[in-house]
Amino acid sequence: MELLNNLKELRKARGLTQAQLAEAAGVSRKTINTIENRVFIPSTVLALRLGKVLQVRVEDVFELGQKG
Repeated sequence: MELLNNLKELRKARGLTQAQLAEAAGVSRKTINTIENRVFIPSTVLALRLGKVLQVRVEDVFELGQKG
């Protein structure tokens, strides 16, 4: 299993830059970039914060996918 995300699509749909989302969520722009590129898996707290900032459920941002 791998963690997939729709963070980039949701961020762009709301007209936010990585820097703007990062500031609103209290993290660095690099953190947002690494999440969007599936290099970094956020903590539960950060995932919840991102959902709140984007005004969506965590399940709308992150989902489990089959690897391979």
